[in-house]
Amino acid sequence: MRYFSDRVLVEGAAAVPHALRRLREAFPAVDWQPLAAEGGEGPRLRLIPSPTRAEGSYRITATQSGMPQVDIEGGPFSGLIFGVEDLIARGGSHPGRLLLPERTVDETPGLTYRTFWNWDHSTNWDLSQIGMQEIGVFNPYGKPPGGFLSDFYRCVDFCSKNKIAAVVIYGFLRDTHGGVEAAQALCRYATERGVRILPGIAIGSYGGVYWEGNNRFNLSTWLKAHPQHAATFNKPVGFQIVDLKFPLNFPPSDYTRSACPSAPETMAWMEEGVAWLTETFDIGGINIEAGDYGVCDCARCRERRNNEAEAARRGDVYGDYWSHTDMADNFPRLYRTAKALKPDLWLYSEIQWDNLLDPVAHEAQRRLPKGGIYQHTTNRTYWGRLERELTRAYVEGLPTQPNVLRCQFASQWNGDERTERYALNARVFGEMSALCHKTGLKGLTVWGEPSPYHATVEMSYLAFARFGWTPELRWDDFVADDMGPLLGGADAAAEFVAIAETLDGAQVMDPDHLRALKIRTAAHRADTEAGRRWLSLEDQIARRLYMGA
Repeated sequence: MRYFSDRVLVEGAAAVPHALRRLREAFPAVDWQPLAAEGGEGPRLRLIPSPTRAEGSYRITATQSGMPQVDIEGGPFSGLIFGVEDLIARGGSHPGRLLLPERTVDETPGLTYRTFWNWDHSTNWDLSQIGMQEIGVFNPYGKPPGGFLSDFYRCVDFCSKNKIAAVVIYGFLRDTHGGVEAAQALCRYATERGVRILPGIAIGSYGGVYWEGNNRFNLSTWLKAHPQHAATFNKPVGFQIVDLKFPLNFPPSDYTRSACPSAPETMAWMEEGVAWLTETFDIGGINIEAGDYGVCDCARCRERRNNEAEAARRGDVYGDYWSHTDMADNFPRLYRTAKALKPDLWLYSEIQWDNLLDPVAHEAQRRLPKGGIYQHTTNRTYWGRLERELTRAYVEGLPTQPNVLRCQFASQWNGDERTERYALNARVFGEMSALCHKTGLKGLTVWGEPSPYHATVEMSYLAFARFGWTPELRWDDFVADDMGPLLGGADAAAEFVAIAETLDGAQVMDPDHLRALKIRTAAHRADTEAGRRWLSLEDQIARRLYMGA
């Protein structure tokens, strides 16, 4: 058995400072020293960037004789960070001794695009502050100004340690949580840790590029100066989701303003904003949509959308919440603007909800550029259809390439008056990852807003991370090998799953049944991290008993 101990020279640490930071955190009794320009003798860890490897992939090679040496060769952006995290995970728990792998480790993510999707106001990873919200799209920010960074630093740390590649943030720029300076700080923090930050924007809606504040790229500010370019709506702003039991409310405000996408001035302003966003912040990409709370009904927009595909869409359940013609006419302009400045950006284009198997806008989609990342959102009912009908041949035949799936459920946006935010969503994340891999979808996006302090949330996020990296992973192996060490063993993890899924399966339960579940969870309570996790599940049960089952 070979290991690093005492003094270890780290070659290449200057380019990957977070790698050295993590080694020192995980093995504090080892003297990790960045290799000086004049070199040195002794055990050595070499961090070697490799532009030819897939992004995030890595190879770990350890010498098996002579002076201990480990080479980590990592793909662009995140490979070296992920490789060091893997080395740490395999290295044991002794603070002064890192065990070296006995064979070469070569890892490449099964799904390239593994992404959290968050609003700023309802991302609650720092639970010690006031102002937490759990649903909404046109919300003010209610936390102290520092809450934005406090929440998202924690989120980024989790992503970095668990090989989750990116975080989409709607509300990325808002005066009330630090504006430009806070957003720049978050991007620097995330990039150093191998996590891409993707601001969320929409074409002429959702605040433009600067969600809220006195900024020239804030939509409300711009429309007050140019009211002639406001969109014309023929129905109230908003949307409803079939798989959500209760109606959503969208009171008119500056947040609900929208610009006409047929006005040349609107798109010129959007292009300028995207260029500013790309140049001002160390972003890893942009999530772009056409907006989903209504389309402009002015004469120019009606004429531009006068085609059979758009007419066919108006009869479906989501009607005129969005327009594929708007995407096709305007996304390529924003795509070209951003890519000309930073060619390696991930540019997601939302193809919107529940239409992956029913594309009535193929003609419009054929005009979308290859190299964009085309994100198809699914609610829970439609997911059942995808499980039955989606095939690799169909995905490979789509006019948009590459394509990813976004899970709109397993969140506050589907379900009953409870929230699926705190459900155990691990199993479905595994199933979605497997289907994506099987059918040729290149990634999966899920909501990442609630804190993993809640054990059901933590296990769901871990499933998303593990199955996104290894889609062929077996569920039982995940429960035993990944959940087991966190919950007191494989048998304890299996019982955790059984209890949590029982709770999630019924909005109302017999109080005696709940009491029996509470007794089972309490049996695992202990003054350990595993016990804390069980206590969070017990609290779910106790709250339901208190509220009358």
